[in-house]
Amino acid sequence: MNLLTIEHLTKSYTERLLFDDTSFSINEGEKIGLIGINGTGKSTLLRIVAGLEVPDEGNVVKGRNLDIRFLSQNPKFHEGDTILQSIVRENEGHEHVWDLESQAKTMLTRLGFTDFDSKVETLSGGQRKRVALVSVLLSTVDLLVLDEPTNHLDSSMAEWLEDYLRRFKGALLMVTHDRYFLDSVTNRIVELDKGKLYSYQENYAGYLKLKAERMDMAAASERKRQSILRVELEWMQRGARARSTKQKAHIERYETLRDQKGIELDQTVELDSIASRLGRTTVELQDICKAYGDKVLMKDFTYIFLKNDRIGIIGPNGSGKSTLMKIITGWQEPDSGTVTIGQTVKMGYFSQESEDMDGSLKVIDYIRNVAEYVKTKDGSVSASQMLERFLFPPSVQYTTIDKLSGGEKRRLYLLRILMEAPNVLLLDEPTNDLDIQTLTILEDYLDSFQGIVVTVSHDRYFLDRVVRRIFAFEGQGKVTQYEGGFTDYQAAFQEKYPDGLPGQSESRQKKADSGEKKAKERPKLERKLKFSYKEQKEWETIEDEIAGLEEALEGLDGQMAEAASDYSRLNALMKEKSEKEQLLEEKMERWMYLNELAEQIRNQ
Repeated sequence: MNLLTIEHLTKSYTERLLFDDTSFSINEGEKIGLIGINGTGKSTLLRIVAGLEVPDEGNVVKGRNLDIRFLSQNPKFHEGDTILQSIVRENEGHEHVWDLESQAKTMLTRLGFTDFDSKVETLSGGQRKRVALVSVLLSTVDLLVLDEPTNHLDSSMAEWLEDYLRRFKGALLMVTHDRYFLDSVTNRIVELDKGKLYSYQENYAGYLKLKAERMDMAAASERKRQSILRVELEWMQRGARARSTKQKAHIERYETLRDQKGIELDQTVELDSIASRLGRTTVELQDICKAYGDKVLMKDFTYIFLKNDRIGIIGPNGSGKSTLMKIITGWQEPDSGTVTIGQTVKMGYFSQESEDMDGSLKVIDYIRNVAEYVKTKDGSVSASQMLERFLFPPSVQYTTIDKLSGGEKRRLYLLRILMEAPNVLLLDEPTNDLDIQTLTILEDYLDSFQGIVVTVSHDRYFLDRVVRRIFAFEGQGKVTQYEGGFTDYQAAFQEKYPDGLPGQSESRQKKADSGEKKAKERPKLERKLKFSYKEQKEWETIEDEIAGLEEALEGLDGQMAEAASDYSRLNALMKEKSEKEQLLEEKMERWMYLNELAEQIRNQ
């Protein structure tokens, strides 16, 4: 049964066209993941579905008595309410109101709360988001609309939410960057791309396959159009005398092909590896201790960072992960122990809180304040060019920062840090508020980054993709080192602590068999496209070979004109020309394949 339909949706924000006469619907039981580049209108679509915004054009048709609850990125509360009071207030019509407080306490405990009487205005942004999530989940509605529900959840919380939403009997529409979460929960992916909505009746892994097929079909159609256009162009260039004998329809066919719009390739964040030279001494931590009152975060922690280390730091919220990052950067001092920083170390710290951006500052000036030009493997690149590669076209570069979406501001902040050419990159929750496409390119960038990467993240996919060593905060000041990514850590942890950490009544981790099953169900990480050795050599020479064949054919035409009366020689020349034309056609086909592959490699 259809719950909601939006027809001919058109919506603009300032000078941006977010939706261009597109349509969207939600059916009973569907669990939809909405994906797309930051700033293209994902949150706007959620608000339209929730009835909090109206389209400029188009109709929104909802089923009779359709009940919707919306989780925003920045939820609002009544000041003075306690955590429990705010949840009760938002769920006064709950069908089991008598059991509401008990259910709320159970969920709040799952999400790391112990004091239910804390005032909402004293909570951090992440805590407020988790309180709002509990309130929304407790509502008895037909449709949940969730904007980044996994932000500020640690891995065990995210797994609990996965299980909850899989069992949820209503429909679901959500935006999230967590690819494992999408793959586990959704049965439909909707992609917002250039003002249009494309639907795939699959989870995230299935969407990747179907989108690749769609792009391949579009590319094949474009290759065919270009091939026909080449032939038509050659005919058009033969001169007025030749064209005068042809049909007018032939000319119109050429003009139609010429004016037809080619396929638009997705924009991607293109990051050249920018880093300063790193000397022998990097970052050395010796017997680091840190506590707040009776809460011990870390005790006698020692580690010497190696060149090209890829470290992931995990643990429950409030366990001390960000504190360790700030100790490394010098933003905080340890209670005891030493931090040694090498003379050549240049740190770039991408913090959770970003920084206070001057909203009146133009986007390009924000980057120029760091550097007008940066050196990359491709030579000097201007601030404007780097912004374009980072999905900020010229039309956006001269707008003010306050007109950007939250995700765009995070992307801009990340670019500013990378423009400083650090050789030790500290990323504190980099996946929060960044779209999947940006994350994919960031992951590829980190593959070639010539320096140390340390990241705090609850994104299991990102950790599996990027890191080779895990530091796990396990309570009571203990920080344990595990080799591999998150899935490797999870298996090792469950083997080491089958009943959970000592002193815990309930493990925060899944049981080993559940964890293994989940790991098997996860989509395999896509291997990066690249030329084979043979293809690389062929790509480097094929254009010269084509040019040589074209010159040879021109020479043969001249020889054939001279040998017009020598039938034996003319016959041999015609045979040679036929063979070279066949070879040229094969080379052109091969060039088109290699050119397409080169484009995919550049844009992946």
